[in-house]
Amino acid sequence: MKHILQAILTFGIIILIQQFGNAQTNENQQFLQKVGVLDSLFSGVLNESRKIYIQLPDSYNPEKKQKYPVSFILDGEIFLPTLNAVHHFYSGGFMPEMVLVGISNKKNRLRDLTTSTINTQFGMPFNEKNGEADNFRKFVETELIPFIENKYPVTHYRTLIGHSYGGLFTISTLINQPGLFANYLAIDPSLDWDNQKLLKEADEILATQKHENKALFISLSGQLNLQDSEVTIDNVMQDTTNFTLFSRSNIAFSKLVEENVKNGLTFKWKFYPRDIHGTIPLPSIMDGLISIFEWYQMENTDKINSFDTPKEELFSIVKYREKKLKDHFGYAEPPYPEELLIMSGYMNMDMQQQEKSKMYFELAMEYYPESANTYDSMADYYERNGDNGNALKFVTKAFEISGDNYYKKRIESLKKK
Repeated sequence: MKHILQAILTFGIIILIQQFGNAQTNENQQFLQKVGVLDSLFSGVLNESRKIYIQLPDSYNPEKKQKYPVSFILDGEIFLPTLNAVHHFYSGGFMPEMVLVGISNKKNRLRDLTTSTINTQFGMPFNEKNGEADNFRKFVETELIPFIENKYPVTHYRTLIGHSYGGLFTISTLINQPGLFANYLAIDPSLDWDNQKLLKEADEILATQKHENKALFISLSGQLNLQDSEVTIDNVMQDTTNFTLFSRSNIAFSKLVEENVKNGLTFKWKFYPRDIHGTIPLPSIMDGLISIFEWYQMENTDKINSFDTPKEELFSIVKYREKKLKDHFGYAEPPYPEELLIMSGYMNMDMQQQEKSKMYFELAMEYYPESANTYDSMADYYERNGDNGNALKFVTKAFEISGDNYYKKRIESLKKK
């Protein structure tokens, strides 16, 4: 291995390295951070060009051909920076690394995100074009998702995030096309739209749908009634005015979901009393993603960090996580980052726990068979244990993969021993 780090890092410290390892900036760059590379596609469904913003993970390396889950956020020109900030701090330990896609809804927002057509609102004429969410969802399904999957390193594991009318669209998608995304995050959704029409439709649908391996997070801001401070979360459902229809619709839908727990949907609802409609996206994105990906968080880290844990138990922990990730993602995914497995191998080797060390290096090769570094690490194990024959075999494999001159020189050195 070219650079053998001192084996003093635990799983928690390595997670911090993953989060901040790419935080160094070029001294000549003009801005601290730029988020989202602009892309676009022409939609035949919408008959217009649509802007999108793409943010790749910090660890992305095209040579590794790695693919990532993908998270779509509506009103992307506004909320992608927030999503990116949350993802940057929490990915690795609390959620997987993901490709982030911000969908622009700057134009025709009301048209695309509302779920039914209205001509009046609160007794007044309503003339702005609206109610074409089904058509916008067709664009997302038949044009946007294929465009992203063909051009960017993403898997079929998708998350949808929306705020306000975007939250309405998000819940509408769960109700009408639940298979389109795995996770749904609806931030202060406008479920009062069209006199709660979607809420009424959901009453029957949720009772019959199956939502295994699907997750929904809904948030509600503290603006329960702008004209009456006496209305609280405890008594808002007793109010019958239009001023509380927004919040009552949110709470009613949440209770409806809770009444249908047999459909398998993982669900969490959270009230933010100190936030208003405009500030709630930040805490909702953070709490929502952590909630949706609670299953992703590492388990048994105390046992992994303990040198008293038997090798067989450690192996079972790794394999349990491998199965858990596959069950949720729907495809095989390495249970731990390559760097973490290799570091664990060196850490145990330095602590004279040779069998554990070998196990971690073997797992690294199993999960990252195209990485020269995994084979070079196994060569270090054999060389340190006096088995130069096997060390040579694994260095040769590393050289075959990478062609790096470092491995060539190491082969020559081992042949002389």
